[in-house]
Amino acid sequence: MQSILFMNAMIFDGTGREPFAGEILVTGNRIAVVSEGKERIPHEGATIINCNGATLMPGLVESHAHLSWPSSVGRIFEGLMLPPEEHLLVTAHNARVTLEAGFTSAYSAGSLGTRFEIALKKEIEGGYLPGPRLISSSLEQGPKDVLGVPPAESNKHGRGVEAMRAYVAEMAELGVDSIKLLLSGDDAFASGASQNLTYTEEEVAAAASEAHVRGLWLSGHAQSAESVKIGLRHGFRILYHCSHADEETLDLLEAKKDGIFIAPAVGLRYSRLYEAESFGITREVAEKMGVYAEVERMQKLYPEMRKRGVRVLPGGDYGFPYNPVGRNARDLELFVKLFGYTPIETLVAATKQGGELMGLEVGLIQAGWLADVLLVDGDPTKDVQILQHRERLLKIMKNGLFIS
Repeated sequence: MQSILFMNAMIFDGTGREPFAGEILVTGNRIAVVSEGKERIPHEGATIINCNGATLMPGLVESHAHLSWPSSVGRIFEGLMLPPEEHLLVTAHNARVTLEAGFTSAYSAGSLGTRFEIALKKEIEGGYLPGPRLISSSLEQGPKDVLGVPPAESNKHGRGVEAMRAYVAEMAELGVDSIKLLLSGDDAFASGASQNLTYTEEEVAAAASEAHVRGLWLSGHAQSAESVKIGLRHGFRILYHCSHADEETLDLLEAKKDGIFIAPAVGLRYSRLYEAESFGITREVAEKMGVYAEVERMQKLYPEMRKRGVRVLPGGDYGFPYNPVGRNARDLELFVKLFGYTPIETLVAATKQGGELMGLEVGLIQAGWLADVLLVDGDPTKDVQILQHRERLLKIMKNGLFIS
């Protein structure tokens, strides 16, 4: 079995401690040994990687992945929908782009093709296509003709308890890992829609019950306070945005902090504010979409969640033409810049806590864990912006194999 020894490294292990000098030995697809200080790992027969003081850290986790949202760095599409054959190929391309940006794991927040991610995950796990470890999702699903739900996502199931159960059962039979539901509308699609509940309590309960029985996770777009509460009541694993959470909602999140993950998807909002004018989103349009007000709320809300110990994860809705796949690491900068996280707190969210979201032994440099590792030129615990520069990612390893 192949062994690789990383020596002369500064190790950020993902736990939150400061980087330390050390070595790690990878054997097969797992980290076999981690040493610290002057301790040397026996390396007979191992391939030696001299890190020359570079930072060795866990691979990053994208908690709000949209691999089928078509735009990526250097390849921009005006809309979201493509002919299915082309769309699947673009989705596979985006998986590679995500991996090459240092994200060795991705938790999907919804697909634009019913079986896109099921097929993609099979190819990635078989070693036939490059891409991150993937928690695959159903379509990003909302009920038909509800204000604030895009039409392309509004006609895949009927209304009522039995229709919701049948939909989840169908997705389970196809092989998805997670069901994505739009629990609220979105102001970007209709003014005031973020306050609208899209499903009845009974419909969500039916979908959740079926998902739990079948071993599927649930993720939810939830902007209004009540939509967040519904997600909490019915055992959703991750909730996105949560931008209207009130004090009662914060108390509920804190009470359930060991069983819930939150991701604000601030990257998309930031792009709409400052980088989307050439795509028609002027300041006036952004204000009409409620983006300025939403980011202001987030800047108050997410530091409070951090203080309460709620696991808030980077992941920014990448895949839009003004927010392309491959820029994912910018979310880390925004956690520091907008939410007041320290670089180390941000990196813990993007590694250790991201690994907890994935439910896999990833996100830590620890003996016995899967060998998903980045070798970084510089110290991201001092400046997370380093991770946005592809040339600073000296080595990317996933499952014990180098992808670059």
